[in-house]
Amino acid sequence: MGKIFAIGDIHGCYDQLLELMKKIPIDFKRDTLVFMGDYIDRGPNSVEVVDFLIKLKKRVPGIIFLKGNHEDMLEKYLNGTDRFTYLLNGGQQTLDSYLSRSGHSGNHPIPPEHMEFYKSLRLIYETEDYIFVHAGLRPKVAIEDQETEDMLWIRDKFLHTRHDFGKPVVFGHTPLGEPMVEANKVGIDTGAVFGNTLTCVQLPDMVFYAA
Repeated sequence: MGKIFAIGDIHGCYDQLLELMKKIPIDFKRDTLVFMGDYIDRGPNSVEVVDFLIKLKKRVPGIIFLKGNHEDMLEKYLNGTDRFTYLLNGGQQTLDSYLSRSGHSGNHPIPPEHMEFYKSLRLIYETEDYIFVHAGLRPKVAIEDQETEDMLWIRDKFLHTRHDFGKPVVFGHTPLGEPMVEANKVGIDTGAVFGNTLTCVQLPDMVFYAA
């Protein structure tokens, strides 16, 4: 088995993503690369980030893309079930980015390849030794019974629990000043879009890389 590299919330920080990818010593043929969700919104280059990830997916066999709450909000914006929440949470930058790219004046000029990418995102990824999920898990609830809302949005109930989920939970979603490493969890969203760093953890070595 190769190593696992997990990268925190990108939020349109394309330059930091490129810098981080150059730093991590990943073997694309043997290792697994996990992205924790929230690729878009708030930052300046969401479209470029998704373009890059789609190209990466085509040439890297062991790549996993998790769904973040921002991709979920975009989905709800596009299908009309909740337009306000997405715009309230930095979605306008992403929509403007797509509009300027396409020259289209419609509501959501997102290319089919990008829509396919968003629809392909998964809520959870589990290996023999780790659980990867965007926001976290609700304590004392079996993995198969976890609710989508919690996996995408949970904060305090997960952050403050010492509950043993059976294996450490690697998560993003909550911006931290530095990675959180506890017996039951590893947090790797270090607030790249808020002027901090974009972080990758290498497992099982627990080595961190930042851009």
